[in-house]
Amino acid sequence: MDGLMSVFTAFGLATAAGLNAYLPLLVVALLARFTDLITLTPPWDTLESWWVIGVLAVLLVIELLVDKVPAVDTVNDTIQTFIRPAAGAILFAASAGIISDANPVLAMVCGLLISGGVHAAKATARPIVTGTTAGTLNPVVSVIEDIVSLVLTILAIVVPILALLLLAVIIIWFIRWRRRRRERWSHAEW
Repeated sequence: MDGLMSVFTAFGLATAAGLNAYLPLLVVALLARFTDLITLTPPWDTLESWWVIGVLAVLLVIELLVDKVPAVDTVNDTIQTFIRPAAGAILFAASAGIISDANPVLAMVCGLLISGGVHAAKATARPIVTGTTAGTLNPVVSVIEDIVSLVLTILAIVVPILALLLLAVIIIWFIRWRRRRRERWSHAEW
């Protein structure tokens, strides 16, 4: 059962990294350093070092600021196209307790695909938000993404099953939102 919970944790953390790369990395690093909630094995225990924690904190502050500014957030999403999937791969591999039984490359690919998919959805939706609201809702959407990333990170660590349920709700909401949006576009063309 612990192995299954570790997989749920890994999926939740990789998903959170798709929204904000540095937030789940920093939370995992801090929890691994100061609590027994997470135990990172080599080489992932490098996340617990002070210099990595410091760099993650600085990058998180930058991410939190630039992601609130219209147009700059699109540039940031372009840059994050490489960073968020990498963060998801690291988090998935570092948190999957079954990693000793599975190929680390497979675990990293799973994390890469999960966080890359979430990032792709975010990067696709954000310009639409910018275009339809002239950027006025960008800060609001960004704060919501950050909150979801933080909550998903904490749930993935503390109660992995709830993180999985939250992930399912987010996916269903996104699919319904996309469907409604397409229906509006098809009706507008007539």
